[in-house]
Amino acid sequence: MSATDTYTRRRGEIEHYFDRTAADTWARLTSTAPVSRVRATVRAGRDRMRDTLLAWLPADLTGQRVLDAGCGTGSFAIELARRGAEVLAIDLSPQLVDVARERCLAQLQAEGARGSIDFRSGDMSSPELGHFDHVVAMDSLIHYRTTDAVRVLGTLADRTRGSMVVTFAPASPLLWAFYGAGKLFPRSDRSPSIVPVAQATLARQMRLHAPMSSWRLAESHRVASGFYTSQAYRLLAPAA
Repeated sequence: MSATDTYTRRRGEIEHYFDRTAADTWARLTSTAPVSRVRATVRAGRDRMRDTLLAWLPADLTGQRVLDAGCGTGSFAIELARRGAEVLAIDLSPQLVDVARERCLAQLQAEGARGSIDFRSGDMSSPELGHFDHVVAMDSLIHYRTTDAVRVLGTLADRTRGSMVVTFAPASPLLWAFYGAGKLFPRSDRSPSIVPVAQATLARQMRLHAPMSSWRLAESHRVASGFYTSQAYRLLAPAA
């Protein structure tokens, strides 16, 4: 099976999970509604990770085009728009995009935010999305094999002028144990399938993949909160 085939198949599985199985659960997780203790640790971890990635982006994004790849319910996109960015927020799940659109657009209008958000459902790697100053991919590549994730980053690197701030699930015995233990919880508390990746493997594949070989790793940071563990990377374009 080719790399394109494995990516396409996996993308379909992720779309099915978020759009037909877990849309309501995910919308609740990303709100202020009460959740189980397991999901509360995930919510706290995601909040910390979002703050980390936001700190790596310019405070003033006025007039800059930013891709929120895997936007979910829009919590990152709205922060970018508040900084003045022209955000293209895309997700595989039309249901989550509908939630994001409903939550965010009226709020931005009420606030008089400087930026804007164009919500779409589809493939984050599509060339039709155009060029960007920055790309955000928070916990949207963690569901793919390392080879496929790096290839997606390569398609975005060719069309990004400034930086990409992305996350991966770091491979470790503890993380594997967490995911194994997660199978013991009720189905409503199970996380979607995640593919942990060894950092050395990720770095090697980025060096060998031509579109990524000239990009520079500027910063790295890990967030661990209960059943949430994610590794953030700030990658800079050659001219940045």
